[in-house]
Amino acid sequence: MKPFLLLQLREADTASDDEFEAFLRYGELNKSQVHRVRMEKKGVPDINLNDYSGIIEGGGPYNVSDAEVKKSAKQIKFEKELLPLYDKIFEADFPFLGACYGIGSLAMYKNGEVSRVNFSEPPGAVKIELSEVAKNDPILKNLPQYFDAFVGHKESCQVLPAGATLLASSSTCLIQMIRFKKNIYATQFHPELDFKGLELRVGVYMYEGYFNPEEASELLERNKDKKVFAPQLILKYFVVRYRRN
Repeated sequence: MKPFLLLQLREADTASDDEFEAFLRYGELNKSQVHRVRMEKKGVPDINLNDYSGIIEGGGPYNVSDAEVKKSAKQIKFEKELLPLYDKIFEADFPFLGACYGIGSLAMYKNGEVSRVNFSEPPGAVKIELSEVAKNDPILKNLPQYFDAFVGHKESCQVLPAGATLLASSSTCLIQMIRFKKNIYATQFHPELDFKGLELRVGVYMYEGYFNPEEASELLERNKDKKVFAPQLILKYFVVRYRRN
């Protein structure tokens, strides 16, 4: 099988490693089937799409909508290097699944409106509703119309980007999942995240402005019994649909 390319951007090794293991676990992949690239350390290499089954882009503490003066040199570097890769992905309609940062990054690439004005969500579970269109989507058609997913983000798509199909929403965030063309997907929620991962990220990003640190214990207590399983199926079905030799 041609490997999947995993693009990551978490500087904290504990969070990055845990995210990597979650993508492996819920994508039902082993390490030999994933080419892991930590963009925040090494940037984005020149990518030949023919070498891969598909591309998965994880989340992290960066905000694509921040003014450039607020961005680190690392972020500025890998965001510029992502642009020619996105050119290739859209030209080929190449299988892509972006999570959290991935939806903002794709939307900005397509000149969409991404900001902190509305729809930010603290870490925790929210109720996702699939759209009518999603009922016929190849990687969503076997999911329930409503399901819980873990989120945690400061910025969000404010309107549906031009050319995007809305696949999922929530009462707290208008755009939870979109698709461009036939094969380019992005979610605001985290398809790889379970409660154990949420607990780790709450600890790692305690003082990053996602929530009041004094409320961390209450936040975790409120979410520990949430039944979050459907988002991970999206990851699994993405891998199953696009894996190729």
